[in-house]
Amino acid sequence: MYTGKIRQILLITDGCSNQGDDPIAMAALAKEQGITVNVIGVMEQDVIDEKGMTEIEGIALSGGGVSQIVYAQQLSHTVQMVTRKAMNQTIQGVVNSQLQQILGRSQTMEDLPPEKRGEVMEVVDELGETVELEVLILVDTSASMKHKLPTVKEALLDLSLSLNARTGENQFSVYVFPGKKNDVEKLLDWTPKLQSLTNVFSQLSIGGITPTGPALRTALSSFNQKQSLRSRLSRDDESYFEESM
Repeated sequence: MYTGKIRQILLITDGCSNQGDDPIAMAALAKEQGITVNVIGVMEQDVIDEKGMTEIEGIALSGGGVSQIVYAQQLSHTVQMVTRKAMNQTIQGVVNSQLQQILGRSQTMEDLPPEKRGEVMEVVDELGETVELEVLILVDTSASMKHKLPTVKEALLDLSLSLNARTGENQFSVYVFPGKKNDVEKLLDWTPKLQSLTNVFSQLSIGGITPTGPALRTALSSFNQKQSLRSRLSRDDESYFEESM
């Protein structure tokens, strides 16, 4: 049974990066660290240009995640769908890896007889409801996103409600780029609920640049700091236990 946690970055943007690190390289680095990068490209009446499409698909491909181009009014459903789809892909990857260890290197879920495949998919679905999930959300607040931000806020609140219906633990964090003073700004520290976004979203400042690469680098640092803190707390608990013996 899979007992690890699933870590995702969810990038919501409508344009091309134009400052700092290469976002596709940053996404590849995230994948190396076991963090999936998913990208949602938001449109209104306008169409995301070819360069933007290529970047969105490239980031998701390098990050082992899912990409989706969507009109703003469909954003809420898409945010939930992409998060769930990426979570199930991660679990299926783990299950395939375990199957290969048990049945041989060439075996995957698709090689199983239909009835056995159904049983495995039931396990995947169950894990999707129970596994621990950490989602760091990166929101593009460049000038062209101004009119889309209210829709983004509602989509994230719906995501919180949807995922909190699971039995597994959820943790969310939200960063925006560009920030008021820096390329990237933390809007919400790790929390199981996104409701507090209601107040802070209306206070966001809108910038002209799109530092997607630096935003992804900051997201990786946040995951690493969280993991480091958890390790320290775990060691402190162990030393307390030993001293109490």
